[in-house]
Amino acid sequence: MTRWLSFCVVLALSGLSFVQASAAETPVRIPLWVDGAPGSVHRMNEPETVEGTNVSNVHHPSITPYLPTPETATGTAILIAPGGGHTKLCLGHEGDALAKWFAEHGIAAFVMRYRLCREPESDYTLEGHAMDDTRRAIRMVRANATQWQIDPNRIGIVGFSAGGELAAYAAMHPEMGDPKSDDPIERQSSRPDFQGLIYPGKSATFTVEPGMPPAFIAFGYHDREDIAIGMVGVYLQYKAAGVPCEMHVYSNAGHGFGFRPGTTTAAGDWPERLCDWLVDTKLLKRNTMEPTQP
Repeated sequence: MTRWLSFCVVLALSGLSFVQASAAETPVRIPLWVDGAPGSVHRMNEPETVEGTNVSNVHHPSITPYLPTPETATGTAILIAPGGGHTKLCLGHEGDALAKWFAEHGIAAFVMRYRLCREPESDYTLEGHAMDDTRRAIRMVRANATQWQIDPNRIGIVGFSAGGELAAYAAMHPEMGDPKSDDPIERQSSRPDFQGLIYPGKSATFTVEPGMPPAFIAFGYHDREDIAIGMVGVYLQYKAAGVPCEMHVYSNAGHGFGFRPGTTTAAGDWPERLCDWLVDTKLLKRNTMEPTQP
């Protein structure tokens, strides 16, 4: 098992203490609520269930930061919401590997572990607990923009499958911060500055309004109909609302292609296309986006 390495940087805004790892180290998870998530405090100390790179039984939601070196940091940040059908989190091809790739290309990345609403006997809900975790994660990244060398106006979310639902809902239903809150994190807006929807589910529930964050969509031609056809309709909603949107349909891909280092397929290169889009959208500076050397 990968050894968790701690590092020490004072989180002045939230009162948490955590550490920043070097490029060769694995960062520690940071709880979204240090004293437990609302509705889950009584279960926060239960261990997560780990099977390979999949995780379930999440009751203490968190983010894991993968930060670029200071000299390569672009100021852009991405929260990653792994998929797994809301019964597990696929942290391998839809989480940590992608976060490391982003960090190597100067983008601060944060892998979210959120509460799962479809686990057996789960009392959690997607629109409630999972979205509370998502909004809190975006707020936490924005609250600590200075410490993490992030532009607070260039914080996006990328979600896969079930996680894509969370990404879409975060853009559809953002919440303003509460300036009177005693919690500095809750003073921040939960609105993402951009969204990446990678073969997301529940496309029939997606709505688009003018002024929403720009969107990047990617899915496979061989995916199930609600995605392969449903997301075309979502793209047309973005067009009608005047919200910038780029869509990629990979003719030889199905569901769950994610990101696997070393893959040579067109679908495997979608993170490159996302970065191209971010540059075109002026949310990423390519001149500082060179991969770091191991």
